[in-house]
Amino acid sequence: MASLWSRLFSQRQAALDYEQVVLLDAEYLAEQGIGEAYKKLLPELQKYIAQPVELEEVIDAELGSYAIRCNGQEYLIYSPNEPGSARESWGRATYFFFLFVNSQLTSSSVRFYAINGGNDLGGMFLTPEQAKAARYGLPCKFDWPYIPEFGEPWWGQFH
Repeated sequence: MASLWSRLFSQRQAALDYEQVVLLDAEYLAEQGIGEAYKKLLPELQKYIAQPVELEEVIDAELGSYAIRCNGQEYLIYSPNEPGSARESWGRATYFFFLFVNSQLTSSSVRFYAINGGNDLGGMFLTPEQAKAARYGLPCKFDWPYIPEFGEPWWGQFH
């Protein structure tokens, strides 16, 4: 009996506080929304790092391409000259946004984890332990926090 109660208590502790989710929407990010999303994230990011890095959007209206630049690196989100980038733009935008944020958190105890995907994409600052504990409290793998990875079809999301 004690183990049942302790398991239920542990699951309750592992649940995510969805009030802390930063809403992102992968489609919005891919359609030249990364800069605005990053600006909205800055107050929360500054709780974990003193000096966030600047992010620059690189938009070529003539070519119809979209990229972000930070720390001298440019990350292509979409270009008609890049095969597959139209199909992958939501995933690429998600991956590069989280990569950029997490690259700044290397000295912190937290990482910025993706919650859901697509139009329901959000992000949450969690320790790796909190992210792992959430797996025990959330029965559906799609709900588990994850660090996006580069590559279709799941981009790192549990399934």
